[in-house]
Amino acid sequence: MYELELKIPVPDLAPFRMWLEDLGARFYGSVVEEDTYYMAPDRDFAVTDEALRLRWNGTIWSLTYKGPKIGIAGVKAREEHNLAIESGEVCEKILYHIGFRRAAVVRKVRETYQIDGASVMLDDVDGLGTFVEVEVITHDRRNGAAAILRDLAEKLGLPDEHITASYLELLLAQG
Repeated sequence: MYELELKIPVPDLAPFRMWLEDLGARFYGSVVEEDTYYMAPDRDFAVTDEALRLRWNGTIWSLTYKGPKIGIAGVKAREEHNLAIESGEVCEKILYHIGFRRAAVVRKVRETYQIDGASVMLDDVDGLGTFVEVEVITHDRRNGAAAILRDLAEKLGLPDEHITASYLELLLAQG
């Protein structure tokens, strides 16, 4: 499975809430997400451009592997695999016993919307600020999903300049 996304830093999320409502987007709710990222014992994920994340959203735990970033029609994309897990504590113990160590924790308040075959997330990330993410999950690497992202970004009035760094990379770059 591939995740294609556009991530744009914005000074204020309020206008995007209104535009999403005006466009008829379906609001799925707001949650606080805590993402714990891990370092592998046998390679440096910063070098290989991979990520292993344990996410808690207040009710559900999930473990996610993200492969190296690839470009699809000018959009950030990467292979992604998600697994629902019963206990974050047990998962972390298993990871620890096989050599994985915590790299960093990213906390954010995320509002999620669905529109035109895409997800739109309005994120307020601790230590980084506010962002709009437009995302499509697809099983192939064709350009159709990238076109959906660009069209929706245009409807929302988002600037053309998007960033390809993850929230983890942005936090680590701050020192």
